[in-house]
Amino acid sequence: MASIAPLAYFAERIGGDRIAVSVMVPPGGNPHSYEPTPRQMSALSDASLFVKAGSGVEFELDWMPRMLSLNPELRVCDASEDVTLIPVNREEPAHEEEHHGDADHHPHGSFDPHYWLSPENGIIIARNIEKALVRADPSHRERYSANTDELVAELEALRLDIRNRLAPLKNRSFLVFHPAWGYYAASFGLKQIAAEEEGKTLTPRQLQEVIEHARAANIRVVFVSPQFSTLQAEAIARDIGGVTGTVDPLARDYQENLRQATGAFLRAMQ
Repeated sequence: MASIAPLAYFAERIGGDRIAVSVMVPPGGNPHSYEPTPRQMSALSDASLFVKAGSGVEFELDWMPRMLSLNPELRVCDASEDVTLIPVNREEPAHEEEHHGDADHHPHGSFDPHYWLSPENGIIIARNIEKALVRADPSHRERYSANTDELVAELEALRLDIRNRLAPLKNRSFLVFHPAWGYYAASFGLKQIAAEEEGKTLTPRQLQEVIEHARAANIRVVFVSPQFSTLQAEAIARDIGGVTGTVDPLARDYQENLRQATGAFLRAMQ
């Protein structure tokens, strides 16, 4: 079982036909507020491994203790192990002693949880899931290792392809309503301008500040996530004479999603 769809992609690629993966937060579900169904909670009794984001996603903070109480023998893979989490509202990465391991002990909202949207972090996720599968099923170590090596090579090629596509851009700022793309931006030398924080509705003053910022930066596209309301984003787009665009931080097909998002950002920043 994986908490979110992108992690299921990694597990399926590495586990191959040795595993069956289900996802807790379904397509369109909001991981900041999702509550699992009784059927999902019941299915946990059959799971042998749970892959969690481990970066402070509210769904996990709220439900992991209850899920483990239902299945105390459940192995848990923290996909964020060895990832450097970025503090919210700061562009530099966390200090060495503030890595993911302490994320659950920091105040809610301290770190941006969306680390999987960087291909570099995708490679770390792959290695973490490989280790977890080997521990759970050591007799198939070589198969998991080969699948991981193949995926890592693809992610390295994806990173290079995205970097090359974005390289010619002079304007390197994009506006998102929900701040999910900070790791992607940091990976490729872009600047994410975020309208909201922690899923809170903007006040009229905050809304006006975002509009003024967008106008000053000559931004005409407001990117939205399908898991969140688009009403305020559409209001911003109207006021700047622009449009909204959709990029999904939780799409299951990880590589194709990053390619599509890159195309959307590229068109918006040209």
